[in-house]
Amino acid sequence: MSFLKRMKEKLMGAKPEELEVQSEETIVEKQVDDIVEPAEQEVAVQTVVTPEVVEEPIVSEQAPQDEKVQSKEEIVVEESTTEVVKVEEPQEQEEKKSKWGFSAFSITEKFKAGLEKTRDSFTSKVNDLVARYRTVDEDFFEELEDLLLQADVGFETVMELMDKLRFEVQRQNIKDTSGIQSIISEKLVEIYESSDDESIELNIQDGELTVILFVGVNGVGKTTTIGKLAHRLKQEGKSVILAAGDTFRAGAIDQLQVWGERVDVEVIKQAEGSDPAAVMYDAIRAAKNRGADVLICDTAGRLQNKVNLMNELEKVHRVISREIPNAPHEVLLALDATTGQNALVQAQTFKEATNVTGIVLTKLDGTAKGGIVLAIRNKLHIPVKFVGLGEKMDDLQPFDTERYVYGLFADALDQQLAKEEELNEQ
Repeated sequence: MSFLKRMKEKLMGAKPEELEVQSEETIVEKQVDDIVEPAEQEVAVQTVVTPEVVEEPIVSEQAPQDEKVQSKEEIVVEESTTEVVKVEEPQEQEEKKSKWGFSAFSITEKFKAGLEKTRDSFTSKVNDLVARYRTVDEDFFEELEDLLLQADVGFETVMELMDKLRFEVQRQNIKDTSGIQSIISEKLVEIYESSDDESIELNIQDGELTVILFVGVNGVGKTTTIGKLAHRLKQEGKSVILAAGDTFRAGAIDQLQVWGERVDVEVIKQAEGSDPAAVMYDAIRAAKNRGADVLICDTAGRLQNKVNLMNELEKVHRVISREIPNAPHEVLLALDATTGQNALVQAQTFKEATNVTGIVLTKLDGTAKGGIVLAIRNKLHIPVKFVGLGEKMDDLQPFDTERYVYGLFADALDQQLAKEEELNEQ
């Protein structure tokens, strides 16, 4: 199976038509199966069902006049049966579909839509390059190299990619440029994943309070990202509290409070200008008292100068680790993808001052230079854990290398895959 086909099948998952709500016949069959098997029914509703009663579970619905003489045991069984039917109602099945069932297909589409600006800019230029060069030669590689650099892929990543492309072209004895996007995609995935020695999963502590510290300069979308992450964690069943530690920027506390109300989580705050470390102390105590699962801490993004900012972040870090050993469990750096190489400089600065464990790249949908993801990971060796792909609440998505690369070349890859499938059918 080709790289393209493997990637497409993995990323798209079940097709939309395969996620349709179960038919009424399927639902009825499942209900009957659940009723016929007493042991399974006992597990589902935690009631003891006698075989005599189970044989005719719908007698009461057909003969209302018998309801007066029903035994208590029969009533319990009817209530239990109703409970099973309720779980499989089409309306609730539709809610499951909208919340979980479409994940593979939907998330891939989010990456595709979120990277539209980068794809329109970068891929269109690659397509023009392929159209102008019928053969793969050194001139072609040089122009491709320039295009990758313009997309902010990063010098080191581009040089590594070009070496891999030249080797692959020679190994496969490739003469023409058709299908070159597939090889570029495959090598980009290899480059990113070869250095991906850390998990993109959040370091959530089971049964204990998890502290996530957000850092980043003002204007990168840090507060908005905190709100979206709180929403995501709540959807996963976690209880979340926010700490308004950015006490220096006017309106920062109010902005976080608005997000707290929007996603229905508590915000621990003090007056504007208060000591951020004191806010963190109060927030940790409150989170422990309320039995919260996750505490997400906002921090200042600008003080009088960089030194003061980094000193303040170090102080906040000390207070958190003093109250909870090994905390913060995550230090997430929010970076604005639209700033390109400047985001790389910011990442380097924060990495030197704090123990950054992951990157959250915001506004990826608003830039034509989405290649910065690769530059950050390959140069700084910090995993990109989340990316912002739009304005909606669920547009903050865990970073996925293959979905990202597919989003960069989606149109060209789809066309090439269609050609491959057509040739296989002939």
